[in-house]
Amino acid sequence: MIEKALGCMLGGLIGDALGTPTENMRRGDIQDRFGWVSDFDSSGTDDTIMKDLLADTLIRTEGRATIDDWAATWTERYGEIFGPKVGKFFQSVLHTASKLRHGYAPRTVALGNMPSSSSAMCISPVGVVNMMNPHEAARQAYELAALIHTYDVAFCCDGAACMAAAVAAAFEPGVTVASIIESAVDAILPTSGREMLTAIEAVMKVARTTAEFEAFAREMYRRETEFFRPIICDSRETVPLTLAILHLADGDFERTVTYAANFGRDADTIASMGGAIVGALNGAESIRGDWKEKAMAVAARDQEQLARDLVETARRKAEHAQSASGRVLRMVDGGAG
Repeated sequence: MIEKALGCMLGGLIGDALGTPTENMRRGDIQDRFGWVSDFDSSGTDDTIMKDLLADTLIRTEGRATIDDWAATWTERYGEIFGPKVGKFFQSVLHTASKLRHGYAPRTVALGNMPSSSSAMCISPVGVVNMMNPHEAARQAYELAALIHTYDVAFCCDGAACMAAAVAAAFEPGVTVASIIESAVDAILPTSGREMLTAIEAVMKVARTTAEFEAFAREMYRRETEFFRPIICDSRETVPLTLAILHLADGDFERTVTYAANFGRDADTIASMGGAIVGALNGAESIRGDWKEKAMAVAARDQEQLARDLVETARRKAEHAQSASGRVLRMVDGGAG
């Protein structure tokens, strides 16, 4: 489990770093400028910073973090958001952090924010601490994502729930790419999440029809008015693309993150989310040795220790849930008697 958790954390960082130079670019422009992006030389962007902050929040709360706990971390670690990589943060995150620092209640700060993948991109630690329990991962993700997205952009919470569930499902014995995608989609609220579900279904249909990356990319760009959003980080675009690329790469780590990096658009986020899922699926041993060493060296945090702490947190959370369930059963049995 530690190897899978480490694969998740390193996979997200590597995907983020690989997609950094191609973020906001189109597929054709990437080909003209880079040919094929196949390596990285950075430590990632806001995706990785926020992921580490969320991991710390979960560890501190033994996996039971609420929206208030998540908000407290933003306030306490304000300097990491408004630090050297502040230019990589989406405006909605900066506005949310500023409002929290000025004393606004966490459940109010998301009102007025634009759509983004700011919660989905960093949500993978929720999947780790809820390993093998996709629906609990989604439930918690819905609450935490509401710090950034609410009301008319609440579909972004569906995206976060989907990504958290995918990571949680990746820890299950005998799991496959198909079953991960099925669990991720099944975790989205069927009525409230209809817009996200429809977007996923449409993009997955293209992926299954084209069956390989280049054909998929050509078709998506040919029909860009149908699939692409005015704001490239809109989770109605990034989440379906992540699942489609996971499908096309058939669970292979290197293909997943390089496909995403070379697709363009919000490349760092798509590659980071895909890398986290497939890293959890196959474990850290599936990652190229030179990439693993480089990621460990450039990471701001000790990723191996973080993975160990997340697995221990998952154990504690599961024990707490089992104990609470036992108390309820004893009360019911006692009342029935």
